[in-house]
Amino acid sequence: MTFTDTDSVARTRRFALLVPAVALTFMLSGCVSILELFGERSQPTGEAVSEELAPYYEQVLSWVDCGDGAECATATAPMDWENPSPETDISLAMARHAATGQSMGSLFVNPGGPGASGFDLIHDDVDFAVSATLQENYDVIGWDPRGVGRSTPVECLDDDGLDEFIFGLADAPLGSADWLAESEEAAVNFGQACLERTGPILQFIDTQSTVRDLDMLRAIVGDEKLHYLGYSYGSDIGSYYIENFPENVGRIVLDGATDSSISVFEVGLVQTMGFQRALENYLVACPSSFDDCPFTDGVDAALVTIRELYDRYDANPIAAPDGRMMDAGVIDIAMSTALYSQDSWPFLNDLFSEAARGQTDTAFFLADFYYSRDLDGTYTDNSLEAFIAIYCVDYPVETDPAVLIEQQELMRQASPATYRDFPPTGDLTCLNWPYQYIGPEITELTGAGAPPVLIISTTGDPATPYEWGVALSEQLQSAQLITYNGEGHTAYNGGVACIDSAVDDYFVNGSVPDADPNCGA
Repeated sequence: MTFTDTDSVARTRRFALLVPAVALTFMLSGCVSILELFGERSQPTGEAVSEELAPYYEQVLSWVDCGDGAECATATAPMDWENPSPETDISLAMARHAATGQSMGSLFVNPGGPGASGFDLIHDDVDFAVSATLQENYDVIGWDPRGVGRSTPVECLDDDGLDEFIFGLADAPLGSADWLAESEEAAVNFGQACLERTGPILQFIDTQSTVRDLDMLRAIVGDEKLHYLGYSYGSDIGSYYIENFPENVGRIVLDGATDSSISVFEVGLVQTMGFQRALENYLVACPSSFDDCPFTDGVDAALVTIRELYDRYDANPIAAPDGRMMDAGVIDIAMSTALYSQDSWPFLNDLFSEAARGQTDTAFFLADFYYSRDLDGTYTDNSLEAFIAIYCVDYPVETDPAVLIEQQELMRQASPATYRDFPPTGDLTCLNWPYQYIGPEITELTGAGAPPVLIISTTGDPATPYEWGVALSEQLQSAQLITYNGEGHTAYNGGVACIDSAVDDYFVNGSVPDADPNCGA
């Protein structure tokens, strides 16, 4: 059985830079043991820190060749920054492409998620992550944050277990009391499996700890200031870094920015509105853009058709060739995946055309891409498990029944064509998570004392809607907003000269636009 739309995965889409599939194929072997003996060494800054933190800030990294022109290293961090102990230390995996020219220092890059692998992004596809200009001037570093990938990971289920958790359906009728009981049981079992396989670090897979990890990494690569490019959820990491370590900020760009001052419900609501706008933009463009457009009678009629497909497959799911069942939840995550980028809109034509004919190929192709599931049924990373672990300790869970009913109605109004009517229970995954919210009070960030930073926000971004970037740029005292008038999730290094040149000029020369250049207008 699964949580369908009662879980965090469905209610809050991941804030991730969706990288090409090739970026998921590299498997590192033997790196940790080799680092003990060989490799170029990084010299830490030697800055003053407390006695208990000195071993972490003074550690010396060893970098070794790990293929495709990259070097790899492993750092050590305390599991609990408030109570560091060598007995509970964790590892952080790093990949670096050395500057092709004279290096100005390190540029750390995070692709988002939470749960996406910065190691994979930089090792496998540095050209996708940053421009040739930045590669010339910086040592570009990606790392897997705590809980993710090759760092000390969150581990919950094997491949069959993940299939059941994500795609399995309850035996009871959808939305019934028995269905709710089955879903809650599945939530409890999933959380316990994560605790048993991951251990006590599960309590410390939070963004604030990752921010402290990042400051440590900055110091041990020898940089007095952090230069950082954060995509999507990576902007959460960056904005909290600016707030917590303003004196260590160098040049920071946050693309696909998030607003850390809003509640988890507001995150889900604004995202839902963003995906609804993206869907409507697709439906407007579809008849004139695609010969195989399945919607030719206008946006309103198309939304009615989509609503009918959701209702049809929630009432009567159908089996894919591999036995997995396609309900409205599979269609929803497939549609959302294709809405991340205008370049993926052709997949929507196939998705809806096939669904109308009772076919499942494109729905599961897109859903599998989102969940990092390979053709043979294996999951290529732990991004989903890490996402849930981070999300559940980063946000408090709403439990007030009256508030939940009100929130449910707001979600229905935000996207009536794709809303799925479940009991207003709150997030069952996080309600039954072994550890509860440990994040800071949700409030506006100011970054007082930090030097200028850039915030990039795209008007047609469904996953990190434009208003989030505007809000963050207004909250951070030293931020300059750069608007991209266009579709898709994130904008830098996507061929928009106005965006790319502003970011490159800032990182290389420190140049900050006098005003929002309003790119693509």
